[in-house]
Amino acid sequence: MRREVLQRFLTNTDETGRFIVKSSVTGITYFVEPLYKGKTASWGDINPATKQLEGNYGSKNTGAVKERESLLTEENGFMNVGYFKGSPFGEIDRRDKEHEERMNLN
Repeated sequence: MRREVLQRFLTNTDETGRFIVKSSVTGITYFVEPLYKGKTASWGDINPATKQLEGNYGSKNTGAVKERESLLTEENGFMNVGYFKGSPFGEIDRRDKEHEERMNLN
């Protein structure tokens, strides 16, 4: 993976929801990137004079990225990219156990 991709991946993690998990068993590093397809929530400040919503912050702080903004691509050096619903920790645990078994067979 290119160094600039790693730096970009770790930028604005509060807004993107991206994070990294390193296995203490196998030493493998897992990159997690929450994706969303839906519309962002409208939230901001209500102007007391006009009663209108101002400063729509919902489009910025989503905690996820759109699929087209994903950094987890083969072009960026990532392998075995998978998509699934729910918590990523179950999938990370499953993949890590499979890798541990392969390590023990060799």
